[in-house]
Amino acid sequence: MRPQRALLIAATAVAGLIAFTAPQTAIAAQPAHHHASHHASPSSTATLLTSGLAGGGGSTIGPDGALYVTEALAGRITRVDPATGAKTTYASGLPTRVIPLGGTMDVAFVDGTAYVLVTLVGADVGGTNTVGIYRIDSTTTHTVVADIGTWATTHPPATAFEVPSGVQYALQPWRGDLLVTDGHHNRVLLVDLDGKLGSNVSQVIAFGDIVPTGMARQGHTLYLAEAGPVPHLAATGKVVRFEPGDATATDVASGAPLNVDVELGPGHHGRTLYALSQGTFHAGDQPGSPAMPDTGSILRVNADGTMTTVTTALDRPTSLEIVGHRAYVVTLDGEIWTADLGGRGHDD
Repeated sequence: MRPQRALLIAATAVAGLIAFTAPQTAIAAQPAHHHASHHASPSSTATLLTSGLAGGGGSTIGPDGALYVTEALAGRITRVDPATGAKTTYASGLPTRVIPLGGTMDVAFVDGTAYVLVTLVGADVGGTNTVGIYRIDSTTTHTVVADIGTWATTHPPATAFEVPSGVQYALQPWRGDLLVTDGHHNRVLLVDLDGKLGSNVSQVIAFGDIVPTGMARQGHTLYLAEAGPVPHLAATGKVVRFEPGDATATDVASGAPLNVDVELGPGHHGRTLYALSQGTFHAGDQPGSPAMPDTGSILRVNADGTMTTVTTALDRPTSLEIVGHRAYVVTLDGEIWTADLGGRGHDD
């Protein structure tokens, strides 16, 4: 699920959030590809499914089994056939970037309806659109159902920040509503989809400078990926778990440098967690810089709190989806790669 915001900010709290988002800034500025280095990994080799997306960001599996991906540079949601890679426009006309990051960040379905997360398009960065969640009504029409930017501005976080409206990253359906991570304000929010616009946003849990990114759910438990603060070391690239109402989260595992997503996948006796590392952060790079090319990976979470690499040499991935034993990885330069996860995992 989702990445792109290297704001011209140097604050430490923002830095972490930014590295995760900056990748998409690099889309326009650094079009060079590095696909040749995708090679066999300890368990699986990634293969290209499709390319040509206008800035890869968040993703989800829709009710029809297809992959839906946000295109931040175009203000668009694209449907991708997971078998052939064929692309069709699902929704267009959404807010595009005001600065070299932000725009459409993630997409999720609730009861068959698509909702899109839009960030960094408000007045605090020179924009005129609503920072929040948009309901897709048709291919060309949408409705704002949550004004997260206004809520965030009037309910500032405890951690340091530079953007009052925050930098939201990922969506997670939750009991008919939506949970939202904010990597800049270091917290998870709840949007009541049946609530009144203007009063349907609340805080679920807040953190220190850990840069929350992607989420996954199993029963009442939520799993959260943490990119960690700059310099995004493997030790701070974590997966944690919590339930709404908890004051703190519990560490599950660490070992994914610049961790941008977490998903449930296959295991020996049930479901296993997988993390998506964007890769190695080059020492000395400015906050907001993406990971080094071709250093991203999918990692399996082990019961002892460690992680085992499954697929390597991914080029700055931004989100992960898993269907059966197959993983789908979106990259910041608008490609989707697939890999067979097999069934060799340890259950979490």
